[in-house]
Amino acid sequence: MRWTPDGLSSDVEDRRGQSGGGFGGGGIGLVGFVILVVISLVTGRNYIGAYFAGGGGTHVQQGAPRAASPQEDRSAQLASFVLGDAQDTWTRILARENIRYPRARLVLFRDYTQSGCGAAQSATGPFYCPADQKVYLDLGFWDQLKRFGASGEFAQAYVIAHEIGHHVQNVLGIERKVRAMQQQNPGARNRLSVAMELQADCFAGIWAHSTADRQILEQGDAQTALRAAAAVGDDRMQKMARGYVTPDSFTHGSSEQRMAWFNRGFNRGQVSACNTFGGGS
Repeated sequence: MRWTPDGLSSDVEDRRGQSGGGFGGGGIGLVGFVILVVISLVTGRNYIGAYFAGGGGTHVQQGAPRAASPQEDRSAQLASFVLGDAQDTWTRILARENIRYPRARLVLFRDYTQSGCGAAQSATGPFYCPADQKVYLDLGFWDQLKRFGASGEFAQAYVIAHEIGHHVQNVLGIERKVRAMQQQNPGARNRLSVAMELQADCFAGIWAHSTADRQILEQGDAQTALRAAAAVGDDRMQKMARGYVTPDSFTHGSSEQRMAWFNRGFNRGQVSACNTFGGGS
């Protein structure tokens, strides 16, 4: 991907110097926390958030600020570039429909921070919080992504574009409608969650389509994004966590589905191509 490191934009909130080091007091400890992470991935339920909401996590011990490495600084600047470029792209796309796009913010943190949706932990991976319209990211996630078989700058770009896709859903009112439908029909919760995630993948593909039009995309970048989408598929994650797969518990979609919907947005470049709720391939 063609880009030039240029510091952090005003849309980035850098909390890396504020993040804590570990669990204190009468908490569950690191091993217990890892177990909660695995259970959350397997079941699709946020047991980590519930634990901290219930006061079980006590507090986080604050460690001395850790200096950022040159590689981490580059990753932070890449995240800032992708964030800005994706948001500029969506501003243009939605303006064609006379829809104003309010810019989201990206929060960079280490280990732990607070979000408008509760505790943000590095082990839970990047996420978008509709309550405060912010994306939360611990840059250490890129190391995990490599272990999942996806590396490269455009793999990182795909993840950020996917989270901005959730912000677009919030702007368009899709997120609120889906949450209401989930409350009305709990049995459809997972299916609707999968549709939400696949649409965010498709929206990430639309942004990638725009980078190709503007000659930001380089050879192999699209394949890198597809490998990243495959790496975080529910079937792959469940297979790694427990050795077998239960499709009924999917909350994000299979590797094949995630690749297919990213590719659909990438090839068509239109919001109308991303109706994951109304059928389609």
